[in-house]
Parts: sequence; C-alpha cells; structure tokens
Amino acid sequence: MRFKSPRHNRRRFAPRVVACFILLLPGLWAQGANARERASALTADSPFATEIYAFLMEQEILNPPPCSTVFVGSSSIRFWFTANDDLPDRRIIRRGFGGSELSDVIYYFDLIVAPLKPKDIVLYAGENDLSRGKSPDVIADDMREFMEMKSKALGDAPVYFISIKPSLDRSMDREKQQEANRRIKAIAEQRNDLVYVDVASAMFGKDGLKDIFVRDGLHMNSDGYAIWKEIVSAALAKEPPATSPYCK
Repeated sequence: MRFKSPRHNRRRFAPRVVACFILLLPGLWAQGANARERASALTADSPFATEIYAFLMEQEILNPPPCSTVFVGSSSIRFWFTANDDLPDRRIIRRGFGGSELSDVIYYFDLIVAPLKPKDIVLYAGENDLSRGKSPDVIADDMREFMEMKSKALGDAPVYFISIKPSLDRSMDREKQQEANRRIKAIAEQRNDLVYVDVASAMFGKDGLKDIFVRDGLHMNSDGYAIWKEIVSAALAKEPPATSPYCK
C-alpha cells in the first residue's frame, strides 16, 4: 500500500535522496507497518522530502533515548534555535519543517514523532493551513485526528498545543486564527492529555502587536521567542495532565 501525500511539493530533489530512504527501512521495522509503508512511499516529490530524510538520519545515527520532549510543527518550531537553552531541564528534539500544515505533521507522525517515544509533545501547527484557505473546522478535525493517532501510538503522553500566533503578514487571518484557537482550546478542555498554551494574547501590547517580528513580518525575532519561552516553559513546569508510558 502506498500512502498519498497530503499535497504536492513543488520542489525537486536528487534521486540519491530517495534511494537513501531505502537504507533506513531496516531501522524502521520495529516501528510498525505505518512507519515502514510511509518511508517506502517517499519519493523525490514527497512533501518536505529532504527535511524528513534528515530527521530519519538523525534518529538512525544518534538513536536518542526515549522520554525526550519533542517539538514538532512548522517554521516557528524550526526557527526556535534556542529551544534547548530556553528549557535546559529538558532533553528537546525539534522536528519543525517550514511551511508544513497540521495534515503534514499527521502524515509523518509515525516516522518522526512516534519512534522517539517522547515524554511529551509540543505542537505548533495550523497557521499555514488557515493562510492556504483551510477553515477552523478543518483545523479542529485535524487536531482530533492528531490526538487519536498520538493516543494509539503513545498512549497518555501529553500534548501541549501552542496557540496559533498572530503576525503582521497574516493580519487578514486574525479572526480565523482566533476561531481555530477557540476550537482547539475546547478540545483540550475535554481531554486530560492535551493542554492549550496561549501565547497569542501575550504577543499584543496596548497599541497592537508588539515589535517581535523579523523583516518578513511573519516569523518572530528573539523577543518573540522570549515570550514563547516564558509561557511554554511555565506550562511544561506544571504537573502533567497525563503521563507517557515511556517515562515511568
């Protein structure tokens, strides 16, 4: 069975990249059928092929022990370069791939998250989805699917969802972002393994959005990540709502 990728990636990569995935298949055998099938289905046209390949190589070479905190999602995770310094009491593995949507995180979950057997997961996704025309309803449905997949693979390992952030570049999406955040917060209120982490509110000052963005008006500068550090670290420091089966 070959899995269809959630959307086509315009970028093209050298065939040798695809061939290298085959070398990783033996190491994926113990990770279950989904991981093996999705690895074998990867081609040069697969979304984020080089990024996923790099993650798989890192897992094969470093073989990280279980019970890390996995940060996964789009470019705001990818560019959180100081995450390990910001949370020094945790072993952090970043799995951010820029431009990704929540559906992409779901698609690659069995390859880049589940095999790590994390203590907990910090997820940032949904912003790109809304920008490309998906509705808050779709984001909420995808979040439920993500949680179902997480529960099946990782049991009660808690997920901390970082709220979809506002930005200068995507001000036209502000209402949709707020509605999607409300939907996901409501899902979190019904589960003991999902925590909604509101970073969006703290990114506003009395005169609107704070000066916390790089020149593209979309991604955050160090001041933006300082806000995230304070709020995310406080959320992670609280008694976890549920416990990963790999950290007992």
